Amino acid sequence: MSELPNELKYLASHEWARLEGDIVTVGISDHAQEAMGDLVYVELPDMGAELHANDEAGVVESVKAASDIYAPVSGTVVAINETLEDAPELVNQNPYYDGWLFQIKLTDPAELEDMLTAEDYKAQLDEEED
Repeated sequence: MSELPNELKYLASHEWARLEGDIVTVGISDHAQEAMGDLVYVELPDMGAELHANDEAGVVESVKAASDIYAPVSGTVVAINETLEDAPELVNQNPYYDGWLFQIKLTDPAELEDMLTAEDYKAQLDEEED
């Protein structure tokens, strides 16, 4: 079973969000990186970009497929994980820590309430497997 930290919130499209103050760190779930296989390229949003919840924010590409990344919340991009430019495999190795994608300065904390809990996300994954 994929690792699934309880403190994170999740989107049905397999992104995760970690709130720290008014900053939300975003990445893709362990399940998503396993399904994609070895990542070879990550396209991240521009610094300062204004994103709305569920906007396309980037792309991850593996040897098997490419997948859009969606913003889980609205706000301004305040950091990107530049390390992924040369080492996209960090997403495969450690999707919840070293393999984070970008950070957003949150404008509407209520949007986090619309996201899935770890338990809800796990239930979704279980349904997908059936």
